[in-house]
Amino acid sequence: EAFTALASAAFARLYRTARLILRSDDQAADAVQDSLLAAWLHIRAVRDPDRFDAWIHRILVNACYREARRVRQRGVVEIQMTLPDARAPGDAQELTAVRDQLERGFRRLSAEQRAVLVVHHYLGLPDAEAALVLDVALGTFKSRLNRATAALRAALEADERTTVVARESIA
Repeated sequence: EAFTALASAAFARLYRTARLILRSDDQAADAVQDSLLAAWLHIRAVRDPDRFDAWIHRILVNACYREARRVRQRGVVEIQMTLPDARAPGDAQELTAVRDQLERGFRRLSAEQRAVLVVHHYLGLPDAEAALVLDVALGTFKSRLNRATAALRAALEADERTTVVARESIA
């Protein structure tokens, strides 16, 4: 019952985190399911109940890495397109354009780079706790965050310079 309460409270946040890392609803659902199953099986590994969130996020990030590898091995490419509403006000259209630009830039990053950015910016974890979630040393986390930020910036700048329609390639 205690695990059910903890898992229920964390489910929405786990799903949003996985969705940001994997960029797919189906893959995120699979990763969350795998992580909750692993958490249930290894619940005795939690030494400090106050650290449950960091522990479950570490399991989730590893599940996201496995899911990304599985999909990459199958060579599946999923493209989701939404047509902008022509009646939307100018600000909403600009916001949609920025969101789409960020989405394209984020898709160019590896799952590991997306995980670092999500744990730092979306979850808002301090560097030390984010390093624990990703199961890396603090210095490694900081360098990965720096590289991921630079890669995202480069992807956004390349997207700005591109005047032809970009083709999604199978990684």
